Amino acid sequence: MSKTILVTGGAGFVGSHLCERLVADGHTVISLDNYFTGSRENHVSGVEYREGHTKDIEALVPETPDIVYHLGEYSRVHASMEEPALVWSMNIVGTQAVLEFARLKGSKLVYAASSTKSESTRVATGGEGRDMSPYTWAKATNVDLITQYGAWYQLPHAIVYFYNVYGPRERAWGNYGTLIETFKQNFLEGKPHKVNAPGTQTRAFTHVLDTIDGIILAGEKGEGDGFNISSKDVHSILEVAEMYGGEIEMNPQTKTSRSSGNDDTSKIEALGWEQKRSLRKYIEEAKS
Repeated sequence: MSKTILVTGGAGFVGSHLCERLVADGHTVISLDNYFTGSRENHVSGVEYREGHTKDIEALVPETPDIVYHLGEYSRVHASMEEPALVWSMNIVGTQAVLEFARLKGSKLVYAASSTKSESTRVATGGEGRDMSPYTWAKATNVDLITQYGAWYQLPHAIVYFYNVYGPRERAWGNYGTLIETFKQNFLEGKPHKVNAPGTQTRAFTHVLDTIDGIILAGEKGEGDGFNISSKDVHSILEVAEMYGGEIEMNPQTKTSRSSGNDDTSKIEALGWEQKRSLRKYIEEAKS
């Protein structure tokens, strides 16, 4: 059945792939994006695009969506240490407005949470994953708030967790670039890979299309918290650099340096999800 669906952050890396899938599935799709990291180059035919901050969602989206996929937040751990006010605006003020919008419209909310919330490995600051930066704190706080909205107002919701998503349309520039695309561009341009010490930090790199499969299933059938969309494969940063090949430069360790692994995917698998793609094959294809 065709639905009206709102995607915040619909012009971003993951959001554009989600919009593309939803349009292909026959839905009416609206994107709300402030283009902080989103790009008009990511626009998908058939999507209606609205430009603005999520705090103004009520004025910008008069429609009543069946589902709101909320991806439109600030999303960098290290950079957030220098931009706490920006994180507060986009991830606290903006998300509160999205929650109220969903509550008043009677929409189901699917929230893209961060896997850093559950990281048990202590980071260089001595804190747990959720407390290592303004970004991680805000994302974990929003999970708590959405859960409470479910209890207070019976807001239908599903909370999904992303695990170092990679794939087409990633960014490779500045503080907001993603590691896989940055290393890919380094390989193509013959530049050295810059790795923060010790380099043994691990990640469960997950392909964007596998991630989209999980998001869609959570929107259709998921309810509650804990839908981890995580690759089974875990690689260190040094290992990824070595997969691409070329010179490696070691940088000092940062305060937000951490390791993370794959997580329990049984809840999303119960909805029918499975991992279909691997980072190693993605890199091999990029090099060919």
